[in-house]
Amino acid sequence: MKRLWALLTACALLLGLTAFTALTATTASAATGCRVSYTVTNQWQDGFQAGVKVTNLGSPVSNWTLKYTWPTTSQKVTQGWNATWSQSGTAVSAAAVDWNSTLATGASADLGLTGTFSGSNPAPTAFTLNGVTCTGTVGGEDPPPTDPPPTDPPPATGTPVGINGQLHVCGTNLCNQYNRPIQLRGMSTHGLQWFSSCYNTASLDALAKDWKADLLRTAMYVQEGGYETDPAGYTAKVNSLVDAADARGMYALIDFHTLTPGDPTYNLARAKTFFASVAARNAAKKNVIYEITNEPNGVSWATIKSYAEQVIPVIRAADPDAVVVVGTRGWSSLGVSDGSNESEIVANPVNATNIMYTFHFYAASHTDTYRAAVSRAATKLPLFVTEFGTVTYTGGGAVDQASSKAWLDLLDSLKISYANWTYSDANEGSAAFKPGTCGGTDYSSSAVLTESGALMKSRISTPDSFPTS
Repeated sequence: MKRLWALLTACALLLGLTAFTALTATTASAATGCRVSYTVTNQWQDGFQAGVKVTNLGSPVSNWTLKYTWPTTSQKVTQGWNATWSQSGTAVSAAAVDWNSTLATGASADLGLTGTFSGSNPAPTAFTLNGVTCTGTVGGEDPPPTDPPPTDPPPATGTPVGINGQLHVCGTNLCNQYNRPIQLRGMSTHGLQWFSSCYNTASLDALAKDWKADLLRTAMYVQEGGYETDPAGYTAKVNSLVDAADARGMYALIDFHTLTPGDPTYNLARAKTFFASVAARNAAKKNVIYEITNEPNGVSWATIKSYAEQVIPVIRAADPDAVVVVGTRGWSSLGVSDGSNESEIVANPVNATNIMYTFHFYAASHTDTYRAAVSRAATKLPLFVTEFGTVTYTGGGAVDQASSKAWLDLLDSLKISYANWTYSDANEGSAAFKPGTCGGTDYSSSAVLTESGALMKSRISTPDSFPTS
């Protein structure tokens, strides 16, 4: 939760896509090779975004690498996803990452990249998979593989987790099991040391069924009477809420809620211990997302990056597939509240895959300049608003309806997931419930909702639009 934010002016520049081009070059291959489709999905002046789908038609392969050569020397990969991308001269390599490292016969991997060019931007026409050229047969369809290819999972119905399954990062988006961008909308707990009574069977049923939330963020403070006072007890509380969210088909965002002190390295040893434990315990679940530091403040981006690169491997050792969210400078403002901006992260990203970056705001305090920063950053970085309030940065004051709605409209348009502060009956404007609500059984009616709670319930409970194809 915010205790201090510095409101500074930032210059707004929203990158617009000035043109759209769809180019596809497909090569068919024999049963001992592969098939690749390459499609430019967006193109603008000197830049583009492309999708690459590789299908293995030979024997199963592991730790694969797809290679190709650009037709011109000006074409450069600037960012890629669902693979580790590299380029030397005109030669490009895309190496498998942990969650797609094995391709069975007939299986496919969907990759993507953004790049730059000058003059023309022709598609590459020759690819190799683990050194085998994707040359293809002459005419007609590919011969069937020896073993039938795995089929895509059928469209699912029901809960958010039931529909979307294991999430991952693709490009600048949070994507579901169908490799399609999605947005999660939900609520954050308050500090478990203060408001644990608010997270009971009735309240969590209401959040899942009446509010129709996709996400429960568990705010486990480290200091202020939290984890450091009882590591085993607070770890058990977090695991219990992960189970409760899973039972209701909601995603669980595990928040290592560091605020004071603002230097995340102060809690580095505690973070490694905590995340090693919860990752090992919850690795088999599809609903867990890890938020490794809440609001770093008073430190450089280099310090935060170093912390992240020490904690993420601890999580990956136990849970290689889950999404990890990394806090940013200036109380997770992408540096804006420190007089910086997202460019420092773009220039020096965390050396890890399947990660997102945190942005926090409080609508009555953080308005157009902060929205402009998010609009810019969202074209280059995968963002997750793991916490925001409808009031001031103190957590109190009046609800700013106009700014809150402007923020929510922006997040919806960019498919940026969010959790609102807070699903609690704290005596402050950001709380969803009136004081005393958590002693009862009603968590949905107008009688118990604050102005902030009513606004958030009305936004979260609208139907999701999760794509399944």
